[in-house]
Amino acid sequence: MAKIKFGGIEENVVMREEFPLKKALEVLKDETIAILGYGVQGPAQALNMKDNGFNVIIGQSKEYKKDWDRALADGWEPGKTLFSVEEAATKGTIIQYLISDAGQRILWPKVKPCLKEGDALYFSHGFSIVYKEQTQVIPPSNIDVILVAPKGSGRSVRENFLDGSGINSSFAVFQDYTGRATERTLAVGIAIGSGYLFETTFQNEVYSDLTGERGVLMGALAGIMEAQYNTLRKHGHSPSESFNETVEELTQSLIRLVGKNGMDWMYANCSATAQRGALDWRHKFREAVLPVFEDLYSKVVSGEETRIVIEANSAPDYQEKLSEELREMRESEMWQAGAAVRSLRPENWGK
Repeated sequence: MAKIKFGGIEENVVMREEFPLKKALEVLKDETIAILGYGVQGPAQALNMKDNGFNVIIGQSKEYKKDWDRALADGWEPGKTLFSVEEAATKGTIIQYLISDAGQRILWPKVKPCLKEGDALYFSHGFSIVYKEQTQVIPPSNIDVILVAPKGSGRSVRENFLDGSGINSSFAVFQDYTGRATERTLAVGIAIGSGYLFETTFQNEVYSDLTGERGVLMGALAGIMEAQYNTLRKHGHSPSESFNETVEELTQSLIRLVGKNGMDWMYANCSATAQRGALDWRHKFREAVLPVFEDLYSKVVSGEETRIVIEANSAPDYQEKLSEELREMRESEMWQAGAAVRSLRPENWGK
């Protein structure tokens, strides 16, 4: 593994050049990779590995018709490459446990007996292992327990693979029974199309992931957008103007500049008026939200956020409640304005 400096701190990073696809194919040539769950991450990782030439099978219950039908539509064949969760887990030597966190807890009593000595149990999230007191997911001692966590949604994992860019992933080994756990982990990380892999632990992955999702990546982003949009509307600005100044300019212009060369480069390519105001107000926003992030992180570490997730996602009416919350967001004035603004983009003309 290469040593890369990030802000003066050295970290272990594995690049494709260091661990090429040819090497991954050699490492996993005798392995059967069983993907359990065909929901969010499952399809992307499975299809990427299949396209890369690995031996992949799917474990998906027919009870979840939407996911089963999606697997069929993607070309997985019942009895050949598509099986029940238990049968796939039994056939596999690397078992990728990609069911939802709440689902992993529920299905674990069925999956655990299927694991054989020397198998590798693979996660893309440290949730079930780190919060084992709540999930009761405690692997047997005679298997490898490994993790590769792509830093993006399943859709991004697949789209980035298809355009050749890949997506960054973290990796970790929780239990090395075979002595090959690290090698297997890196091989699967390359197999699913990671741009590069950086080392972490199961605990650090889940703490950072839960904080990030609730924070900047999703929760804070949505909340701050809503606050700014509502402030502009309150003071008489039109929906179109409010949405453009809050979301459209960010997603269609500024965030692309940040992604290309960093925040300072984005600032340097904006007007002097924008630079001065952003530099001044940046500190005020940071100090205002810092206590919220500290509160969030403490709730992640304590397991409070885990408790909420398990209780909510295990409820029989979870999907109905989720659909209602998303409908409320979609039908709010802000996101109705967003739909109208997006329809005016040149690529949508005439549609």
